[in-house]
Amino acid sequence: MKNRLNTAVRVLAAAAAMAVATGASAQSAGTWMVKAGVNKITPHVDSGDVSAPALPGTKADVKSDTKPILTFAYMLTDNVSAEMILGVPYKHELVGDGAIKGTGKLGTAEALPPTAFIQYRFFQPNAMIRPYVGAGLTYAYFQKERGSGQLTALLDPGGKPVTYSMKNKLAGSLVVGSTLAINERWFADVAVVKTFLKTKATFSTGQTQSITLDPLAVSVSIGYNFKL
Repeated sequence: MKNRLNTAVRVLAAAAAMAVATGASAQSAGTWMVKAGVNKITPHVDSGDVSAPALPGTKADVKSDTKPILTFAYMLTDNVSAEMILGVPYKHELVGDGAIKGTGKLGTAEALPPTAFIQYRFFQPNAMIRPYVGAGLTYAYFQKERGSGQLTALLDPGGKPVTYSMKNKLAGSLVVGSTLAINERWFADVAVVKTFLKTKATFSTGQTQSITLDPLAVSVSIGYNFKL
């Protein structure tokens, strides 16, 4: 029993030493980091009703989408970094919910959410594993909103095709993540971003709908460190 306990202690000690091991990629003050990867955005929707004269309880849900991302970061100090996440527009499908759940696709919309963070990175600059947390802002820019025939049938049956637009919004975001050094320059990165986003849809019929999206984004990337 004593030998097993000693072995367990040595294993835990080795794991802790690996987490703060030196000689790996150095993310010290003045270091630039570039990451490329994939990011899945899943909205956590709390939908309001479409305003009258729509059927009471006419709500919407929004499906997830996955796209490539490109991230730039700069170490302001050995532990504090500034980061900007960029990418291509995400295409989300809007479907019926509430009283119209199961009616199918109501439309599609593209969202471009550039995000800027200030982050705190734990451990030493050359630690093998560096967890980080951060807070920042996301600008949700919506484009190419397109309604479906089902949307027209619900809001203006027999009328002209119904179109809609989403209001662009600035929202707060939080991030939790970690880097894992591969060698002195290259590293792997995983991050989870929660954005607190509420916006409004305006339909060509004059009706409106408030909708809380609050998306959760999960990304996996490969990065490179360098100094200019």
